[in-house]
Amino acid sequence: MEPLIEVRGLAKTFTLHTQKGARIPVFEKLDLVVHAGECVALYGPSGCGKSSLLRSLYANYLPQAGEVLVRHRDARIDMVKAEPSTVLAVRRETIGYVSQFLRVIPRIPALEAVAEPLRALGTDAEAAGRRAADLLGRLNVPEGLWSLAPATFSGGEQQRVNIARGFVVDYPIMLLDEPTAALDADNRQGVVELILGAKERGAGVVGIFHDDEVREAVADRVFDLRDFAAAA
Repeated sequence: MEPLIEVRGLAKTFTLHTQKGARIPVFEKLDLVVHAGECVALYGPSGCGKSSLLRSLYANYLPQAGEVLVRHRDARIDMVKAEPSTVLAVRRETIGYVSQFLRVIPRIPALEAVAEPLRALGTDAEAAGRRAADLLGRLNVPEGLWSLAPATFSGGEQQRVNIARGFVVDYPIMLLDEPTAALDADNRQGVVELILGAKERGAGVVGIFHDDEVREAVADRVFDLRDFAAAA
């Protein structure tokens, strides 16, 4: 079957315009294929490009070379060259992204913040609310907090709201940037179960997991970024 993600010859370099145009090469000639139902764990030391690769897959970063081909509807979209409207459609329907930080409108209640991606796809408010409530419950966010703005929550509570928001739509592709970094053991297990459930329904998952137990529980293979380090 055609892969969900196919990366070909990707290269990323940062130019520091405030530092006289200094260039920081990150990775080059990077190839990666991700199939339905598998989880690929990005691996390597800090600064090797794990988060940069995730952001390139999501089209937050523009690589200097290469292709990021994503299966969207019945087409293959190159996220490097796609028009902004196409990128937004892919993000809305095909790729879910869980970062380390919650970015929502400050005064929106947690339940609404989690339900919003479903509502954007046309799901009615009641059904979206039920799905959001189920995820918040599974992630041990106390029901008394659901009507409050997440900005008032602890770091771990905010991260669980963030994870619920990322998983509220059954995206075909999930990108996860250290989803369990701020969580205790019990709540890490809840996230593991969500990832395993996504794989079971056929999602392709690419993630950064600094917790060895989480990585071993969810990853089908490890992708070492050191193999694609760019020359300085």
